[in-house]
Amino acid sequence: MRGGGLHFHFHLWLVFLFALTAASFGLGVENQSVRCIAAERRALLDFKKRLTVVENRLVSWTSEEEECCNWIGVGCDNSTGHVVKLDLDAMFTTGEIGSSLLELKHLSYLDLFSNHFHKIPDFIGSLSELTYLDLSGNSFTGFIPHQLGNLSRLLCLDFSRNSLSSFIPISFDNMPALQRINFEGNNLEGGIPKSLGNICNLKELNLNDNKISGSLGVVIKNLSGCAKDSLEALNLARNRLTEALPDLSILSSLRKLSLSGNQLEGPLPVSNGKMSQLVLLDVSSNSLHDCWNKYMILTAINLENNDLSGIIPNSLGSLQTLESLRLRNTSLYGEIPQSLENCTALKLQDLGDNKLTGIIPPWIGERLNGLNVLRLRSNEFHGNIPSTLCRQQLLQVLDLSLNNISGDIPSCLNNLTAMAHLGSSMALIPLVGITYTVDFIGAIGINFHEHLLVVWKGFEREYGNTLGLLKSIDLSCNKLSGKIPRELASLQGLINLNLSRNMLRGSIIREISQLKSLDSLDLSTNNLSGEIPESMSELSFLSMLDFSNNNLSGKIPSSTQLQSFNATSYSGNPGLCGEPLRKCPGGEPPKMPNNGGNEGDEGLFEPLWFFIGMIIEFLIGFWGIFGSLMINRSWRYKYFQLVSKLTDWIKLTMALMMVKLQRKLRLKE
Repeated sequence: MRGGGLHFHFHLWLVFLFALTAASFGLGVENQSVRCIAAERRALLDFKKRLTVVENRLVSWTSEEEECCNWIGVGCDNSTGHVVKLDLDAMFTTGEIGSSLLELKHLSYLDLFSNHFHKIPDFIGSLSELTYLDLSGNSFTGFIPHQLGNLSRLLCLDFSRNSLSSFIPISFDNMPALQRINFEGNNLEGGIPKSLGNICNLKELNLNDNKISGSLGVVIKNLSGCAKDSLEALNLARNRLTEALPDLSILSSLRKLSLSGNQLEGPLPVSNGKMSQLVLLDVSSNSLHDCWNKYMILTAINLENNDLSGIIPNSLGSLQTLESLRLRNTSLYGEIPQSLENCTALKLQDLGDNKLTGIIPPWIGERLNGLNVLRLRSNEFHGNIPSTLCRQQLLQVLDLSLNNISGDIPSCLNNLTAMAHLGSSMALIPLVGITYTVDFIGAIGINFHEHLLVVWKGFEREYGNTLGLLKSIDLSCNKLSGKIPRELASLQGLINLNLSRNMLRGSIIREISQLKSLDSLDLSTNNLSGEIPESMSELSFLSMLDFSNNNLSGKIPSSTQLQSFNATSYSGNPGLCGEPLRKCPGGEPPKMPNNGGNEGDEGLFEPLWFFIGMIIEFLIGFWGIFGSLMINRSWRYKYFQLVSKLTDWIKLTMALMMVKLQRKLRLKE
């Protein structure tokens, strides 16, 4: 049944791919009746001569093929035949952008994303009809040419993910139509010129991950021209901006603001609470402190890694649209205010690594019933785990570790149904996403996806794109007592279970073998007794196991699974014996189970080769429609976004299988 389910899901993917192929063929015939201009065909051939194209991606660009409007990446005006679009993104080409492009006098769309050019040519400013210019993801060095200021029709400018240096040019005054500027991931220095603030239609400015320096107040002042009324997204994260956070309310249309990873200090100004359009605020990893005021329609707040040093303000309870609240490592103390129960839209709440006290409020389970992630790790909470948490049917990550929580583990945790499902539909989507579209040509929206720090196998790791795959319970380092409830075994989607460093007693539940997806299991440093159940050998995906420092006794069950772990996984249990510990007194050396010849290996290789075959067939289908997808950019972005999420799922599954394979091969040696 399990294999049949996998095949069923795979065939659904094939149906999707073939349907997409058919649709894309329908989109690919728009230029068949068009005859291109001879001079423009020659210009394109000359442009190609200066390039080195990997795997002959421009094979259709030949002198024998007169109809250049049918060439890969070329788009023509249906009525005039002039080349108006050149889309060569991800062609893996190297070389020089030749000046023959100047012959394409009607070119309005130029996309050379993700190639390997070296310099932005000065003549680029002479392509006066351009409305869309994307040179991102290349190897450009040097300056941004000031001739760009001649592109008065330009709507979208993207030079992100290059190695451009020096200052942002001041020649933007003559670009009144510009709506989107993306210079993310370069080495740009200095400040932001006033000319950017004079672009009256500017909606998005992204300078993330550069070396922009100086006072943030000066930056905001330079943007306070007519752009202050149009700007919707401002990303200045990971730069070198300093001084106090200024009054930002002058940017009246701002919806997304990211200032994380700078050197800002001081309080959040009260006036910023007047920013009625703001839905996302990220000022994490600065030196901000003091409390802050209302931002009425905020959907996400990220203030982590600041020194707020105070109590959580009651005013947060007025943010009824809030989906993500990240206050990790902000020196907060006191109790969680009851006003937060009004934030009923919350999906992620991370209050970890602070000095919060009191009990875990029962209303978290009663009122915040849409939570996907609850992280209260490393605080000073005491009392019991409230049984109301069992009502969180969408919860995938529960981290209450490193507190002073006592009492029993609630048996009702089996009601956390999102952790009970194998292959949940949430595995292919981000847990928390905020998307809004900026209205310009080629827009795909501005996306915000969550990330989370999770302690897994003893190390703190950050999960971003794969956060939706994670299903984890961490109750370690508390004062929990009583037995491990058998009901936990119904959470068959769990990947990580950590109950270590408590005062749990009783035996390891026999039903633990039902947790088929477990990759990491830590029950160390408790008062567990009795034998390790034979059923443990059925946890085939397990790559980390720690039963150390308990009172376990008897023989470690003989199986390829349990013998593959180091002796440290079982140390500190004086009554325990058998591989990989000492031999049991008077006992025979443990033998590996036969299980009818090589059936165990076949059980491994069958799903392994199934997934390899699935990937091969998927790639065949993918390349079958790749050319068609190149025609429609919006379809292409959606398609690759979907493929990226599927790839995350395949990577995780394959990694778990390879761990199992390597362990078996080591044992056979």
